[in-house]
Amino acid sequence: MTTETSALAANAATPVAPSNTAHPLVMSIILAVGGAHLINDMIQALLPSIYPMLKANYHLSFTQVGLITLTFQITASLLQPWIGMYTDRHPQPWLLPSGAVMTVLGILLLAWAGSFPAFLVAAALIGVGSSTFHPEASRIARMASGGRYGLAQSTFQVGGNTGQAFGPLLAAAIVVPYGQGNVAWFVLLGLLSIFVLSRVSGWYRGHLAATRGRARVLAQHSLSPATVRRALVVLALLVFSKYFYMASFTSYFTFYLIDRFNLSVASSQLYLFLFLGAVAVGTFVGGPIGDRIGRKLVIWISILGAAPFALLLPHVGLFWTGVLSVIIGLVISSAFSAIVVYAQELVPGKVGLIAGVFFGLMFGFGGIAAAYLGHLADLYGIAWVYGLCAFLPLAGVLTVMLPNLKEA
Repeated sequence: MTTETSALAANAATPVAPSNTAHPLVMSIILAVGGAHLINDMIQALLPSIYPMLKANYHLSFTQVGLITLTFQITASLLQPWIGMYTDRHPQPWLLPSGAVMTVLGILLLAWAGSFPAFLVAAALIGVGSSTFHPEASRIARMASGGRYGLAQSTFQVGGNTGQAFGPLLAAAIVVPYGQGNVAWFVLLGLLSIFVLSRVSGWYRGHLAATRGRARVLAQHSLSPATVRRALVVLALLVFSKYFYMASFTSYFTFYLIDRFNLSVASSQLYLFLFLGAVAVGTFVGGPIGDRIGRKLVIWISILGAAPFALLLPHVGLFWTGVLSVIIGLVISSAFSAIVVYAQELVPGKVGLIAGVFFGLMFGFGGIAAAYLGHLADLYGIAWVYGLCAFLPLAGVLTVMLPNLKEA
């Protein structure tokens, strides 16, 4: 992160790429990339949703379950910053449908895989598809925003969160009762995504042609490169705390509910759906609120505000576990859209690189957390892991170190 933040900070006060604020809001394009994001993340959510089934059928350990997640997350996180940096200079509209093709190949392999190494390859293919999707789709959402960056980013992001919420439900309805081969039904969603993204790529090419040769603009703040660098490091640490904590839900919440409250796999998936649904709602609300009251305040409220509820969660019964998980999902989820837009305002003109870095950090920290927390669960038990993770949202106090961009 040090090299990346230094390069980003050095560019913060230099002339940047053409501004998109002169263009009107194109909500149909934002909704299209949001819909593709829904499909992309629904397929991603399918993977952890069938972990209990794979663990039982193939006698996997928690460590192996964590390594499957790590393979997916690391594959996605390592490629995204490089793709974003390259496409900032050389936009590639064809990358969007191409990434969806890789995701479809991953689904097909996951449907018929019969060994731990095959699961790793399937996870890697889905990760490659994700890495080509997020930087470019985030850039297109910003292009179509008409200057309402928080609205565009949160609408784009809520598509992914909604997909994450419905993934476990579809897995519980289609895959868990009828077997692993039924994963192949998700190929239909992948083909729909390829079609939608092919149409979006056509708009993207037209937008690039219309803005070619436009005068370049200066950054909207006067922060020094050192201040920008420090702010980016703080944002990375906030993403670390948020997604380490989120990984305890996305990968292990079903196991926690089964272990502590003796729920069935299907019942535990419903609780996971409630949490992920709350995440989707919080994500959508966070962007427009950030446009109005400032993104720094949203980051404050989102991460640190979840801490009291996170600390209570490991010590309550099933009913309050459900209630607290929904509150935590609502509160903590609004941070990511605010963090991405705040970082793009820190380093204007590097939309793809910023999106790639922060989506990459999201996947990377989530993958490392899944593997590490799985190892801790093998050693100490899943309930102990939730007691430990409850302290992570306290890292929200680091927000005090972020500069106020409006004042700057």
